[in-house]
Amino acid sequence: MSQANQIEPIESDQENVFEVVQKQCGICAALLNLPDDIHEIIRNPMREIQVSIPVRMDNGKLKVFKGFRVQYNDALGPTKGGIRFHPEETIDTIRALAAWMTWKCSLLELPLGGAKGGIICNPKEMSAGELERLSRGYVDKIWSFIGPDKDIPAPDVYTNPQIMAWMMDQYSKLAGKNQFGVMTGKPLDIGGSIGRNTATARGALYVIVEAAKTAGLNLKEASLAIQGYGNAGSNLAYLANNIYGCKIVAITDKGGGIYNKNGLDPKAVYKHKAETGSVAGFPGAEPLINGNLFSLNVDILCPSALENVITKKNAPDVKAQIVAELANGPTTPEADDILFNMGIQVLPDFLCNAGGVTVSYFEMVQNFSMLYWDEAEVFERLKKKMSSSYHEVYDTSEKRHVNMRQAAYMVAVKRIADAMVLRGWI
Repeated sequence: MSQANQIEPIESDQENVFEVVQKQCGICAALLNLPDDIHEIIRNPMREIQVSIPVRMDNGKLKVFKGFRVQYNDALGPTKGGIRFHPEETIDTIRALAAWMTWKCSLLELPLGGAKGGIICNPKEMSAGELERLSRGYVDKIWSFIGPDKDIPAPDVYTNPQIMAWMMDQYSKLAGKNQFGVMTGKPLDIGGSIGRNTATARGALYVIVEAAKTAGLNLKEASLAIQGYGNAGSNLAYLANNIYGCKIVAITDKGGGIYNKNGLDPKAVYKHKAETGSVAGFPGAEPLINGNLFSLNVDILCPSALENVITKKNAPDVKAQIVAELANGPTTPEADDILFNMGIQVLPDFLCNAGGVTVSYFEMVQNFSMLYWDEAEVFERLKKKMSSSYHEVYDTSEKRHVNMRQAAYMVAVKRIADAMVLRGWI
């Protein structure tokens, strides 16, 4: 496979990611003293859809792709979550991500439940025409299960605004009317929201700013190490450096890593990666083995790529004051306990990377009202949501003497459990 067609893996081989979710859910249930009936419901997906999607390829042959959609829990509102295109996609990954999206929407007080979707394919080996036919074929198979008031997909790994546009258009054809609100992350010309492209990174930065205040850390003097240099990692590096003067000293991706104690230029590194396929080999930087990133003497560590990368084996080596999880599930429950006992503040994934779904929700609101906001309003609303959610989690952590992830679970799951009781599910 050529360098251009290599894609990031989506799951490490250390532990089943959905088993991690269920383990975390069990810890939360015990902390909240949840009834067994509620625990049984929230530890399992509400609905799983598996489909076969026949696509006529450019060479004339028919190929059948396997697709998934998991709608985890809709107690708080219609489900919401991204769609991934990846050759290594698994149903357990989708289940886990749908669960995290459920907690994420609840934690940010969005009137939404959680979902996730995926198709097993290699988008980098497919033409634009093949991707369009696949995207429309996926909607053909699941359209009766989704909708602006049922389940609202969005872009995720190796999907983008153009794919969302095709999916929205196909759904609109089937529904017999324009339904811009069925997908988020769309191009601006057809109902997308300003700020969506950088929302995950910007939301994470707002959380990091508040965490730095509680830790007494001056961001102008802070050093950052970033694992993963895709959309979230690269935008965080640029925003943290450009707005707050943070020094980006280390970056790694699937091809290798780079280190410079005096700081790296985020834009120049991104340009180098776009030209070569990796941050490795960036001029003026020392090479860095990916795994060594976690033991660097930095103020803020940002895992922004894989699941299960901070484990009980390497957690004792972490020296950062703050671990900001832009990736989904980068820290195992055992590692959480170790980092907490070491006094390291972990900003859990479904808090730290919730900026994306929050601005997606803003996009839904704008679609429904047919009134669109400017950049300043989007970012101000996002900052308010992220900052208030951080302090709610931090205050719960301090009050209950639990780590930040357990506190985030307690806040999010309690809202869902309360909604289930009020709706008479239990």
